[in-house]
Amino acid sequence: MSENPASEGGPAAQAGRAPLPRNAANWATKVDRLTVDSGGGLNVTGRRLTGPVQGFGKMWRKTYWIELSPEISSRAVIATWKGHFGEFWPKASRFKGPLTGLSPGDVALLDVNVGGGVRLSTGVFVLYADEESFTLMTPQGHMFAGWITFSAERSGTVTVVRTQVLMRANDPLYELAMAFGGHRKEDQFWIQTMTALAQRLGAAPGVVHTRTVCVDRRRQWGNAGQVWHNSIVRTMMHSITSALARKRQPAPGPR
Repeated sequence: MSENPASEGGPAAQAGRAPLPRNAANWATKVDRLTVDSGGGLNVTGRRLTGPVQGFGKMWRKTYWIELSPEISSRAVIATWKGHFGEFWPKASRFKGPLTGLSPGDVALLDVNVGGGVRLSTGVFVLYADEESFTLMTPQGHMFAGWITFSAERSGTVTVVRTQVLMRANDPLYELAMAFGGHRKEDQFWIQTMTALAQRLGAAPGVVHTRTVCVDRRRQWGNAGQVWHNSIVRTMMHSITSALARKRQPAPGPR
């Protein structure tokens, strides 16, 4: 699979204009706004998807990879990763996806600890998935607009497992947060996740390598208005209003 999906809707969105490719079933069909079947969906339901083109901040390509024994096949890696994705996340963050694993078109909910007691409620959309890779896409209000591609392949005498993020901060507040520790937290998150995945696969302890490249240093000021959808701000406001509503409820009377 290409590391940089060229179309937000994927090849399936091109139906009617060109023959469908052989891997059309691995792409999600195009959606205008996200829906959540399982209920909830704070900062997800009704949101549009945002790729790097729609983001605000500098564009970054971040790659994290670890080398495993060739006895661990690439398909075994991806099957385990898709089937138990949230189990490899740091304990302070939660991922709520389908019980059967990730498939094209699925929407999963995230509750992420961003530090300082602040939490982010958002989600991701499964844009692409096959036996050797899968790609997630972020909605409006997420910390960044972009794609996250997870892949595994045999390379020489090892199986290389990769996470690649192509992203821009979604709004000026997120851009500021990324500059003051956000990038470091992002790196720690994926290093911990990939280390946990390797342990689940029974691999010997290994090093997660990182590479960060600034693809475009320009900030897209025309997209600064996306701060309206900022999920951290909206999560905090939701928590405050919920707490106030609970305080207003009358205390139960004596029985």
